[in-house]
Amino acid sequence: MDSPDARTPRWRRLLPRTRGRWAAAGAALLVLAGAGTWTAVADDGAPAVHRQDRMMRVDGVNLDTSYFTAGGGGRRPAVLIGHGFGGSKADTRAQAEQLARDGYAVLTWSARGFGRSGGKISLNAPDREVQDVSRLIDWLAARPEVRLDAKGDPRVGVTGASYGGAVSLLAAGYDHRVDAIAPEITYWNLADALFPDGVFKKLWAGIFVNTGGGCGNFEKELCDLYERVAVNGKPDAAARALLTERSPSAVADRIKAPALIVQGQTDSLFPLGQADAMAKAIAANGAPVSVDWTAGGHDGGDRETGRVQKRIGAWFDRYLKGEEDADTGPAFRVTRTGGIDSTDGAALTRGATADSYPGLHSGGQPVELSGDPQKISNPAGASPPSISAVPGVGGSLSRLSTLGVGLALDFPGQYARFDSAPLSTARRITGAPTVRVTVKTDHGDAVLFGKVYDVSPDGKRQVLPAQLVAPYRITPARQGRPIELTLPAVDHELDAGHRLRLVLAATDLGYASPAEPATYTVSLEGPLTLPTAPGLETASAALPWWTWGLPAVALVIAAVLLLTARRRTATPAPDPALSDVPLQITGLSKKYAKSSDRYAVRDLSFRVEKGQVLGLLGPNGAGKTTTLRMLMGLITPDDGEIRVFGRAVRPGAPVLSRVGCFVEGAGFLPHLSGRANLELYWKATGRPDEDARIDEALEIAGLGDALARAVRTYSQGMRQRLAIAQAMLGMPDLLILDEPTNGLDPPQIREMRDVMIRYAAGGRTVIVSSHLLSEVEQSCTHLVVMDRGRLVQAGPVAEITGSGDMLLVTAADPLTEPLVEKIAAFPGIGSAVRTDDGHGLLVRLDGATSPQLIAELVRLDVPLTGVGPHRRLEDAFLTLISGGSA
Repeated sequence: MDSPDARTPRWRRLLPRTRGRWAAAGAALLVLAGAGTWTAVADDGAPAVHRQDRMMRVDGVNLDTSYFTAGGGGRRPAVLIGHGFGGSKADTRAQAEQLARDGYAVLTWSARGFGRSGGKISLNAPDREVQDVSRLIDWLAARPEVRLDAKGDPRVGVTGASYGGAVSLLAAGYDHRVDAIAPEITYWNLADALFPDGVFKKLWAGIFVNTGGGCGNFEKELCDLYERVAVNGKPDAAARALLTERSPSAVADRIKAPALIVQGQTDSLFPLGQADAMAKAIAANGAPVSVDWTAGGHDGGDRETGRVQKRIGAWFDRYLKGEEDADTGPAFRVTRTGGIDSTDGAALTRGATADSYPGLHSGGQPVELSGDPQKISNPAGASPPSISAVPGVGGSLSRLSTLGVGLALDFPGQYARFDSAPLSTARRITGAPTVRVTVKTDHGDAVLFGKVYDVSPDGKRQVLPAQLVAPYRITPARQGRPIELTLPAVDHELDAGHRLRLVLAATDLGYASPAEPATYTVSLEGPLTLPTAPGLETASAALPWWTWGLPAVALVIAAVLLLTARRRTATPAPDPALSDVPLQITGLSKKYAKSSDRYAVRDLSFRVEKGQVLGLLGPNGAGKTTTLRMLMGLITPDDGEIRVFGRAVRPGAPVLSRVGCFVEGAGFLPHLSGRANLELYWKATGRPDEDARIDEALEIAGLGDALARAVRTYSQGMRQRLAIAQAMLGMPDLLILDEPTNGLDPPQIREMRDVMIRYAAGGRTVIVSSHLLSEVEQSCTHLVVMDRGRLVQAGPVAEITGSGDMLLVTAADPLTEPLVEKIAAFPGIGSAVRTDDGHGLLVRLDGATSPQLIAELVRLDVPLTGVGPHRRLEDAFLTLISGGSA
């Protein structure tokens, strides 16, 4: 066996002997770098942070660095912060400033190939990016304010996310001077991350290369590797070896620094298995290790930045400053999402903790699955592919998956499915489930993608926890006999009555599958084993603010009402002529706060009749929300008036009992059923139970049997319909809906459209504010278009979209901006707006005729391919707000 020295690269073996020379050469590095720039940053009485920006010359490459210190004299520990792939030192500035205020000397840098630093990207090569970190540590050792453990050996920690997290691990493995590390959402073995079980993670690999500035910004051998694997669709031994040697796993036995490992649950790039491997390896070396699973990750979601950075600070306080009483947190923590905050509709999170890290397979519980052997097809070209995680999007979807909403797609004939019986009790999966199967194929390797769905009792909804899938390459030598498959590691709660569904699909959007068609036979060989991590304890939820805040708010409101009662102006008398008119707005104006001449709404007037479904349209900042808030009595106009059925609207006006409203984000008590939530809401109004007309509202909303279930089990569309039902309680004559289709998929949007139409069919009136123009066009009878606080146009939808004064002009060549300006300046032309593809032009005629327009276009040598009427609402809307009619 080779000695440790024989396995160590030459530059690393020389490091102990050259450390003194490097420490002494610190001043020389500063001279080579040129003069630095110092900046002081103050923060509300906290110590000013001094930042020194400097370009350092390291081994022939310029590294752009920033050095942060704060407070008085004395030596302090140092921290290096690496940035994520595609980023730069600027991304870590806020964390660096905070650590500086907390008593650290902090150095950040842009890695090779990023920001203003020179060199090529070599994916944390030991003799390049990792060696750069050792050079930076040498520089810190020469600083008079940095604490030393020995000459040339500063007290130093390294942290960073993703790419920067990996370099923190590698630095600890190659340089024994690193005293503590805190890697976030990073990899242990990059080959395993990009080629899991020999399957190419093509979508993420492509994003990697493009985020790095393209293949030419990488070292040639890496560029060649990517192009070779991308073409073949399968990694080769050389590719795996190259990525492995640049991974922390290559120096697993040398990483002995205390490690806080932070990994994301919504991460299809570096899933929880990567953190599991690094935690076990570092703990085996005798180093203290804590593991923290956050809610976010590379796919998106909440990275919990504030909490995580506080924990990293505490970790360094303990292992760099030596503060024995520093609260470094539990050995294992996982963030759990469940339920909805009834005050604002936000997802609730809490932590579950354990005194030791359980790994991914502790507390296994078998769940029997059923299903005969099944034949599935890998289609030619592996298309169409199944959909699970989508890089950069999955985090939002996986956050919803904890609330009973999900998106995944498997194509019939391309997947095998095995179901469990309904669960008799609720269960929690924490870790990676496993299952034994037998796979056969008619030729070559079988490539499969395993996932476990949470299926609702009615079978109509299936949720893919964290949107994760595990790939498997099953070679001919492993086919025809039982093999154990490890499924994605997740933390997910299963409700009683739900079923588990194991799916093995032949394709997945994020991965490369064989292009040649093949047939696979999949047989189940045993139960699905669920890890439960029995030692975990979930923290109790904090009391909502309203349990203590509402009484105090009520007292304040009462006091204000008493003080202002005598100053109230008299409410205008009812107008009998408008007693049957649901809404009339006259000269309505509202200025922005603290502004004497800037208006949110100005001189707005329009009228709404019975039975209409009126769409309130306008771009962001048009004044729609301000208008609705005034209409609902939430804010007071500066001028003008609003009358509902002839009565003036004031805060608390009795006529508002005839108005129902839905504001986006309505909250419910998640543990109560839908019906119980509605009944509780109605009781809070103090009106008689018989006036609620709950059954009528529910019939229109179309919730069916779901009313008896807890709201936490509802999909987003069901929650929206329940919120609409709440607004319809008492069957108000005027119903106001603000963005009712936000967050809904197309079928749910169609259902919401039907709800609005059914409600107005009884002679009642609906006002809906929405940005989905196609839905407004299909569901509304009338429109009010606003822009910059003013009325642009009002009238029936057919009149606005079908007036005949809008033409679509198409051309063979792209239409340039100067040409469009010339056309817009023609006499009789109201406006001209280019279409997205640049080959079309929406023209609003204002006196000119179509033949006149065509003649002018021919005179300008425009290569016309068509001129005709264009009557879509989207086009009308764009034309109206382009300035021609305002």
